[in-house]
Amino acid sequence: MGIRATDALLPVIAEDFIVSVPAAGIIVTAFTLPYGLLQLVFGPLGDRFGKLRVVSIALGLYALATLACAAAGSLPQLVVLRAFAGGFAGGLMPLSVAYIGDAVPYTERQAAIGRYLTGVVMAQLFSGPVGGVFGDTLGWRGLFILLGGLSLAGAVAIARRAGPAPETAGAGFGMQKFILLFRRPASRLLMLGGFFDGVLLFGAFSFVGGYLRDSFGLPYTQVGLVVAAFGAGTLLYTRVAGWLVRNLGERRMLATGGALQAILLVALVRIPDWRFLFLVQAVMGLAFFMFHGVLQARSTEAMPEARATAVSGFSMMMFTGQALGALALATAVTHLGWQASYAAWGAGVAVLTLVLATRLRFR
Repeated sequence: MGIRATDALLPVIAEDFIVSVPAAGIIVTAFTLPYGLLQLVFGPLGDRFGKLRVVSIALGLYALATLACAAAGSLPQLVVLRAFAGGFAGGLMPLSVAYIGDAVPYTERQAAIGRYLTGVVMAQLFSGPVGGVFGDTLGWRGLFILLGGLSLAGAVAIARRAGPAPETAGAGFGMQKFILLFRRPASRLLMLGGFFDGVLLFGAFSFVGGYLRDSFGLPYTQVGLVVAAFGAGTLLYTRVAGWLVRNLGERRMLATGGALQAILLVALVRIPDWRFLFLVQAVMGLAFFMFHGVLQARSTEAMPEARATAVSGFSMMMFTGQALGALALATAVTHLGWQASYAAWGAGVAVLTLVLATRLRFR
């Protein structure tokens, strides 16, 4: 929730510090950039000292940095504190997924990861409204106090359940694990799949709101509702992931999800009535996690002896792809327009799906 809750508060923060909203937007980049980069550090730390131990420490440090944000006296101070919070947050989700990989048999893992993602999806759905409520009532500082306090309580709860350090503690810490990961052909293909997952899909999702505003002139409230329909499809996935794996298998699940996304990306910018885009977005959310969920589950098996390193490496590739994909699509839309750009991205998704469905190793 701490990643997205400030989105709705940017105008309030900008007004408080007497800057423009685009200038205040630097706090978003300040959080997300270290979030992605420091996963390369937290992965080996989790393998060495125990995943839940590192999660509890990272969550505690995130909580302290978030609480400190409430006391920021200037925009530069807030940017620095958000950067610290984002860096510590980088140790949470990948290590949690890696812990699920340790604790849950592979046949049940996608369903378990789906249940875990329920919390992530609910946070995405409610972060905007919660941020808006605080903007109208207690202000942005109150939101940071709430998030910091809840995170600190969570850190204490996880620390009490962390258990002893793993038997492999102290063995093989450092970049050599990432080098080993990329030397394995199957793992290398998976990491590249994660990268292009970020380039093609996360990049395209980032501009749906801009397309709605530019093409239909919708007010921001309606734009937000259409975009939020993606979360409804994602939430459905978390409830049916186990059934999908059992009945389709990983290969057909990935192929179906990828094919649907390729079609929907092209259709998204060609449907003349924006009201139909609620359904398009909902199906897109389901299809995305049918595709991405398989890759996420496979990342937990890319290097079982260093699972946290493998999952963190996958997340790092995905976040890097997301950053480059958003930049590339912005350039394409500027020069080619919406329809040609999304057609190209849809074709890219189709090619990526074909390559992964035919060459990736599945169980």
